[in-house]
Amino acid sequence: MPSFDIVSQVDRQEVKNAVEQTNKEVSNRFDFKGSDARVELNELALTVYADDEFKLGQVTDVLRGRLAKRNVDVRSLELGAIEKITGDKVKRPITVKVGIAQDKAKQIQKLIKDAKLKVAASIQGDAVRVSGAKRDDLQAAIQLVKTSVADIPLQYINFRD
Repeated sequence: MPSFDIVSQVDRQEVKNAVEQTNKEVSNRFDFKGSDARVELNELALTVYADDEFKLGQVTDVLRGRLAKRNVDVRSLELGAIEKITGDKVKRPITVKVGIAQDKAKQIQKLIKDAKLKVAASIQGDAVRVSGAKRDDLQAAIQLVKTSVADIPLQYINFRD
């Protein structure tokens, strides 16, 4: 029975490379000379440090640009609240979301079911598996999900006949 999986994942190596490029660019830029502006990576948790909120925004923009150039969807970033460290220095945690949240998976499953396509969607951990008798039905399900779900980046993998 043909099937495919709907997942939301990011390439960890590309995230690491984007963080390194961001730090390199920030250290070379004239407007950041003498400042403690940097991005730290711990698994998929990023922390952006800067001297003030304006510079924090600039470093975050550089990071977003580097991630976009490396084909990492910036919709997978979840920005935390800005925290004061000492004096004027601030930091902001950024989480890289991997996997589809349970409530979002249920929405996708309900969307496919309500479309009356001849496919079945089931939640498999942090992915949604869609299976059906015909390949065309599966492709219709992919198009439906692509047009309906825009707030998280989705990939369609493991297409089996």
